[in-house]
Amino acid sequence: MKDSYMIANQTGRMLYQQVRSLPIIDYHCHLSPKEIYEDKPFTNVGQVMLGGDHYKWRVMRAAGIDESLITGSASWHDKFCAYAQALELAAGNPVAQWTRMELDAFFGITELLDRSSAERIWIACNEIIEKEQLSPRKVMKKLNVEYVATTDDPADTLEYHIALASDPNMATRVSPTFRPDAAMNLQAPGYREYITRLSAASGMEIQTVAQLKAALSARLDFFKAHGCRITDIGLEAFPDRIGTDEEAEAAFAAAIAGKPVDAAAFSAFLGNMYLFLGREYAVRDLVMQLHVATVRNANTKLLQELGPDVGGDTMGQINPKDMIRLLDAIELAGGLPKTILYAMNPALTALMSGIAGCFRNVIVGAAWWMLDHKRGIREVCATIAETGYIGSFLGMLTDSRSFFSYPRHDYFRRIFCELVGSWVEADEYSYELAQRLVSAVCYGNVKKTMLD
Repeated sequence: MKDSYMIANQTGRMLYQQVRSLPIIDYHCHLSPKEIYEDKPFTNVGQVMLGGDHYKWRVMRAAGIDESLITGSASWHDKFCAYAQALELAAGNPVAQWTRMELDAFFGITELLDRSSAERIWIACNEIIEKEQLSPRKVMKKLNVEYVATTDDPADTLEYHIALASDPNMATRVSPTFRPDAAMNLQAPGYREYITRLSAASGMEIQTVAQLKAALSARLDFFKAHGCRITDIGLEAFPDRIGTDEEAEAAFAAAIAGKPVDAAAFSAFLGNMYLFLGREYAVRDLVMQLHVATVRNANTKLLQELGPDVGGDTMGQINPKDMIRLLDAIELAGGLPKTILYAMNPALTALMSGIAGCFRNVIVGAAWWMLDHKRGIREVCATIAETGYIGSFLGMLTDSRSFFSYPRHDYFRRIFCELVGSWVEADEYSYELAQRLVSAVCYGNVKKTMLD
């Protein structure tokens, strides 16, 4: 891409030269460690560009593309051409900008993808995929990916992480993220079956909350022994109170017995477990991520036909007092771990930044999901700068299931350098300090957090 792409001022372009080639640390994603380990060459550009990428699926649905050409049985060729058609009027949407950057980064193609160019680009990309035997590891190497944190359930064996750690040919460090959503979600179908699986993985009987906590503690030790540095929770529900041990036990007992757990009991259980986990993370020096304010599976028919994670989620809301109560309780119980707050509702960014400023170890994370666009990134960074401390910001993550998502780090770097450059050109900040700031935010801060 041209140095001027996404960067409207000259100072921003100068700052961008300093960070454009820095390694990528992707500290939150949903890539498959199995696929990274097996490193099978991609079949075609449609598969690697569209497979599992629900950002792109949402655009296609909004453009009126038939579902058979999105997640259905149509060929990858036809899906790719349909996607090209959808891009034609997707002005301003980040997926159109990302696609342009993906084609340039992996194939050197600068022609815009639309109906008229789709066939030429399909052929050209597939020739390169075939010639280079392009695969997950080659993609990571090409984009200088230094570190990847996948998203992993406490009951996972981590067998592919273990294998990757001992592979002398693996240049990128791949570590697990401890995400106990399934252990926390009492209201989910199949919860009892999940607890049986967690019991087997931990080698412990789980009939009580105390036993559940012991099992999760054991799995935390196992995860840390295999490189885990960061944790995550992304439940739709967020606790509105910190339940007692007795309340948590009653809710858990009901779930194990197959009985319904009402919202009040579920919230009490969640509050109790969030507090427990926050303390466990702090003891082990693990980073705690909290993803909040989502509504999952808003389209019931889509969920029934295709399952979760297909583009049927949207923005939610949260009471800031609930977040304050939880963070304060963890702090009082022994101290907060390093904590990163995310919400895809833009109305919550300033609120969360204000809350974060009340606690030493809490920061607001990257523009997430539906905020992951030029205006969203710029506004999140500007809000943190105005109400918090941009100097501790951890920069970009992909939150993606696609191996072609790494150009999004370049996307962020361009937008952030343009923002900082505008401060310099308005005589609000010095160029020398701006150089330090962009290097810290685009790489230095997250390297210190995840690797040092």
